[in-house]
Amino acid sequence: MADLSIPGLDFQVRRDDYRQTRFVDTPAPADLADGQVLFRVDRFALTSNNISYAVAGDMLRYWDFFPAEDGWGRIPAMGFADVVRSAHPEVAEGTRCFGFYPMSRYLVIEPSHVGAGGITDGVENRKGLAPAYNNYQPVGSDPFYAPAHEDAIMLMRGLFLTSWLVDDLMSESGYFGADTAVITSASSKTSIALAWLLHRAKKARVVGLTSAGNAAFVRGLGFYDDVVLYDDVETISADTPSVIVDMAGNGQVINRFHRHLGDNVKYSCTVGATHWEEGGRDQDLPGATPEFFFAPGRMVKRAQDWGPDGLQQRIGTSWSEFREGSESWLKVVRGLGAAALEDVYQRMLAGGAAPSEGHVLSLQDGP
Repeated sequence: MADLSIPGLDFQVRRDDYRQTRFVDTPAPADLADGQVLFRVDRFALTSNNISYAVAGDMLRYWDFFPAEDGWGRIPAMGFADVVRSAHPEVAEGTRCFGFYPMSRYLVIEPSHVGAGGITDGVENRKGLAPAYNNYQPVGSDPFYAPAHEDAIMLMRGLFLTSWLVDDLMSESGYFGADTAVITSASSKTSIALAWLLHRAKKARVVGLTSAGNAAFVRGLGFYDDVVLYDDVETISADTPSVIVDMAGNGQVINRFHRHLGDNVKYSCTVGATHWEEGGRDQDLPGATPEFFFAPGRMVKRAQDWGPDGLQQRIGTSWSEFREGSESWLKVVRGLGAAALEDVYQRMLAGGAAPSEGHVLSLQDGP
């Protein structure tokens, strides 16, 4: 039986002020009810996407995955964990799974389904949430898994899937008649993945919006046909039919872009919120009405269109190529313990993390 002498530890943030954080000690779960499974969270990735989860926590129910006391929240993260206790006949101890975990040491789930496609958590507070986030994939049945690729999987597989689904929608729609695709927060990993997909397809000119500090890095990737600073949005040709994919959540930039291009904005969607402090966009903007792109909804549609295996086959080849190419620009940085997590989180929140870095963290030991 696994040693659970290390107590539980949860990283929590104030839902009304993301800068306020705390670490809460909890007893290590000892006794499980029939059907329950205990994960020990090995490590998880922390990217700007996790900040988006906090910003959209109420609207998209990200706070509901791992509830905390009133006023506090637990931000989900992609990671790997091992089953250290199991009271479920179909889940073996020692099973390692990729999935959505809290930034914690432990997680108890109540599997409602166990099969080749994974283990589905059916705990009451997760009912009605996006099915893709409730699934834990054992590494033994994951065709794209390799131990050497775990860091890249945590850091980018979920983000790549989101970008792949955005690209799939735009491709299916003929890029909405646009010749140019503009991507905000061009240095974020989700943006980089989308730029890579669009660059490879060569169906539209790819323009990245970024800050002066990240411009050299973004240009060096080679995926963007042009890199424009946020202050220079108006230098983008207003005569070119364009789509904009907003990874930043910077309402002021979206307002300027729509007013500059007017009816030449053919499609406008928001995916992330890396610039969460910059304010919301205005109503009644010219051009296509901005909408929120919810990746799990698009994933359900494509799974219905092609079947789960067909969807995975389409994604798989692209993911493998992107992951291999990322080795030229992505530097994995590992951190251990509460102090390391707090430091990376605050830098990520302030937009101060280097875009070339990918942070993988663990609370299993350390200060």
